[in-house]
Amino acid sequence: MLKRILNYLKSNQIDCHADKSARNDRKCHYGVFALCRTKQFAFTLAETLIVMGIIGVVAALTLPNLNSSTGDKEKVVKVKKVYQNLTDAVGRAQAVYGPIDEWKSASGAFGGTITDTFVAGERISEFMKLSKNCSNTTNQNCFDSNKNIKFADNTESGLAIANTARFYKFITSDGTSIAIADNKTEKGLTFYVDIDGPNKGQFRIGSDVFRFFSNSPYFEFTPERMSFSGMLSEIKGNGFCSSAWIIDYGNMDYLKFTDKNGTCPNGTTVTESNPTCK
Repeated sequence: MLKRILNYLKSNQIDCHADKSARNDRKCHYGVFALCRTKQFAFTLAETLIVMGIIGVVAALTLPNLNSSTGDKEKVVKVKKVYQNLTDAVGRAQAVYGPIDEWKSASGAFGGTITDTFVAGERISEFMKLSKNCSNTTNQNCFDSNKNIKFADNTESGLAIANTARFYKFITSDGTSIAIADNKTEKGLTFYVDIDGPNKGQFRIGSDVFRFFSNSPYFEFTPERMSFSGMLSEIKGNGFCSSAWIIDYGNMDYLKFTDKNGTCPNGTTVTESNPTCK
């Protein structure tokens, strides 16, 4: 049987050398199967190194922008999430305890006392999932006790939330730091939100710290909002309207602005109908 198989293969073998010019490039092997092997070609070491160098340069130019874009998108998601959670908590607290302006102490109109802030903080935090509650005490690590909040332009605000008893402070289950203070002028509440928690981030308004309000006459929980031109000016200066920009437009492109007019790095200027640098 084996002899018959070998005779068959021999009579049907493949002539790899029909083209004599290819004899140096191909070799034939006969056995149980007829195999032809073509000479293999590959990149040289120098060519491989050049390609790797080009890939490295392209990566160095593109990855920082990609990482920044990804980081901004994650922050937008966090800000929108805490906005939804606080909107729900403020609404539920008022449904149970009445309007915020009725949460006043015996001293008179709401606002201006630690008692008012404590009552507001207790009632709102009751409807949120917390990992830590620092209440009105100071230096309890709900906010960074070694830093003052910075404005968007990196100037010092002088506001040390962790060291101020006027603020009712807590950390939510997802690691967000929240501080609530009475707003005597507006007879309502001011909220500072640090989406990175007490131990990370720049502690800078518009970057990882955002401000919200719940003021008279309706006491709805809202971001700090102005006209479009007013927001541009505020965002590039103190950063206070950055929360409204994120909620309204879903991006943090304001961090790229080169001036208070909303000029993007590519020279275009954002508008209310096109509030992005893309």
